[in-house]
Amino acid sequence: MHQQAMLRVAVLLLVFVPRATAIVAGELEQLSPDVLTREQRGEAEGMMERQIAKHSADVNARNRAEWGKITTRREWETFRNERIERLRRSLGEYPLPPSRLNMQVTTTVEGDGFRIENTLYESRPGEWVTGNLYVPAQPTKSMPGILIAHTHHGGKRDSELQDMGMTWARSGCVVLVIDQVGYGERRSHPFHRETDYPKPYRAGRQDYYFRQDTGMQLHLLGDSLMGWMAWDLMRGVDLLLAKEGIDPQRIIILGAVAGGGDPAAVTAALDPRIACCVPFNFGGPQPETRYPLPEDAETSFNYLGGAYWESTRGLRLGGRDDFLHWVIVGSMAPRHVIHAHEFSWDQERDPVWKRYQKIWGVFYKAPDDIGFTHGKGLLSGRPPEASHCNNIGAFHRRKIHPLFERWFGIKVSENDEYSAPRKSEELICMTDKARQELKPKSLNELMSAVAQDRISAARKRLAAKSPTERRQLLRDDWSRLLGPVAPASSPVVNSQSSDDQPVAGAKVERVVLEVEAGIVVPVVVLVPVKVNGRAPAIIGVAQKGKAGFLKERAAEVQKLVDGGAVVVLADVRGTGESRSGDTDISANLQLFGETLFGERLRDLRSVIAYLRERKDVDVNRLALWGDSLTVPNSAEANYKVPHGVDGWPQGPDPLGGLLALFGALFEDDIRAIYVAGGLLDYQSVLTHFAVLIPHGTSIPGALTVGDLADLAGGLAPRPLRLESLVDHLNRPVSVVEMEKTYAPATANYSATPQAFTITDSRSSAAAWLLEQLR
Repeated sequence: MHQQAMLRVAVLLLVFVPRATAIVAGELEQLSPDVLTREQRGEAEGMMERQIAKHSADVNARNRAEWGKITTRREWETFRNERIERLRRSLGEYPLPPSRLNMQVTTTVEGDGFRIENTLYESRPGEWVTGNLYVPAQPTKSMPGILIAHTHHGGKRDSELQDMGMTWARSGCVVLVIDQVGYGERRSHPFHRETDYPKPYRAGRQDYYFRQDTGMQLHLLGDSLMGWMAWDLMRGVDLLLAKEGIDPQRIIILGAVAGGGDPAAVTAALDPRIACCVPFNFGGPQPETRYPLPEDAETSFNYLGGAYWESTRGLRLGGRDDFLHWVIVGSMAPRHVIHAHEFSWDQERDPVWKRYQKIWGVFYKAPDDIGFTHGKGLLSGRPPEASHCNNIGAFHRRKIHPLFERWFGIKVSENDEYSAPRKSEELICMTDKARQELKPKSLNELMSAVAQDRISAARKRLAAKSPTERRQLLRDDWSRLLGPVAPASSPVVNSQSSDDQPVAGAKVERVVLEVEAGIVVPVVVLVPVKVNGRAPAIIGVAQKGKAGFLKERAAEVQKLVDGGAVVVLADVRGTGESRSGDTDISANLQLFGETLFGERLRDLRSVIAYLRERKDVDVNRLALWGDSLTVPNSAEANYKVPHGVDGWPQGPDPLGGLLALFGALFEDDIRAIYVAGGLLDYQSVLTHFAVLIPHGTSIPGALTVGDLADLAGGLAPRPLRLESLVDHLNRPVSVVEMEKTYAPATANYSATPQAFTITDSRSSAAAWLLEQLR
């Protein structure tokens, strides 16, 4: 859903040997970068998907085996507690809960048997949550409190949400419906109405689209969209309990279809004050799941699920740490749960329902404390045959009402359902008066402030270390965030061939490296016709692939090869000849504690290992060249653009520069590093409502260990040159801003200031690199 070009990456290995022959750049531009046959390319393009499928199968097999060993309540609770604690840690850092919730009612709306209190509460310093509180016209001394998490399609104003609020308020409940992070009155983007953009666009879908941007920003911060949503909902529980007459034993949370069930379930798992949870489409079969289920569902069912650009459905680390969705829901036992489905449900074959029956019925002897509701038809069907809804439809509520009456004494029948939707304007909570008084911070301001605190703390830790200790701390910290970055074994040459005729004075070798089981890196090696002994090597990386590197930087490559360079170009996984979608792959890998960037870094290191085995390379003289082949945006570029329309600004191509920096961090024998067109920093990504950097270069937790300037500083005293960096919106950055941002790195290079250079103009990469390796 996010608009960004499909990534390509190249690893360029350039070995310099002095010679006088000039290579014509045009010949390099015409050189075919292809290594794989058509059949091999088809296999390579799907290799990452197969890797993820294997990871998923392994997680599901492990989970089935672990579940099979649990025979007692005590064993279940040990299993449960470990996994819910892992879930809690995975969501990020939380502030301390307020000792007293800061809240106020800005306006009220009177209704037939109820009133709506348009309410604000401060979830964390400066963050005000907007919520509609539906209250009985005649409150009683003991009332259930109900909290509803809306769908990811829109905020609190939807008519189904209003129907539930009014209906249950008329029956004696207090119902809170909030705008979740990035939705409704809390949206961070400026696209509220059709008139907010000069061209046609889907105004009602922008909250839905931009949550990926918010999710990526929160991951950089070390937090998560799920974590912030759950925190706000827990503070919503605070609000309900602070209301006079609320029965603390009757706190209920419902999560709507299409993403509302996710935060509802996580919140209930983390907050024992919640007595009942109704998470739609979470834990068991999904709307996309085959119906009816197969006979072997208990062994074939995908308990883990999957991830895509949607940033709350696939919980980061969930596969690695085993807090699968069914575990999250099951952890609520013996509290009340309603297993809820938007469409038809195969109760007989649902393997998750069987697990719930064992947990509630066998372990807790409370089979009547879990229930179910479901719709009809299939996702592919149309109403009225299929029970599509925006949040939770009246059809789905028919089975909820009897359970609520039995468990909590809430008496509502189908005939009691009430619907009198109010206009959006009547439900506004953040009035102009409240805005002037409270001065609420925007989401980007909140995130930026938290980021600054975490960066400062990281820099304080780094400052206390010696250069050697600092580098090791950076390695440890980044390894924890990136996942495995060291190649598991030496690369294997699967195939190797040579072109019949030299090209531009070089023999052309085409090599397929298997860097790990099922993962291949196609490599083109240009060996000068005359090579004498071992020579220094320059390793370059660019985001648009080896073909793009040859085409766009042929003149610089020519200067290197003119001196007798051996040039090696490689496509790391998911790029070039093995290209595949970036965002979905990246999101899925995070389920297993891995990152797409970490895997590509691992491939770079494998190619370096291959280079070290060549007899024509001097391993004591290696350099990295990270470049961007994307032109920066012009001064006239418009960055106020909604999702789903033409005109989305070109994002930066930071992968080359990042791989060069990280490659040098983890490889001690890298002697010099040259970065051109790289990303200025990660912190600035939090300052704008749109995220333009690719998902695969967004590293969860990056700002908890510093920023790119601290990474650069960790490379001292090795020569490092940064040229023509761009910001998160792919805008050129002035040398003044670059120097300000990289002040921490400059401080680390104080003993060898000549080794660290910054410029906002392009120079000859070849000239600088060759000078460092003489």
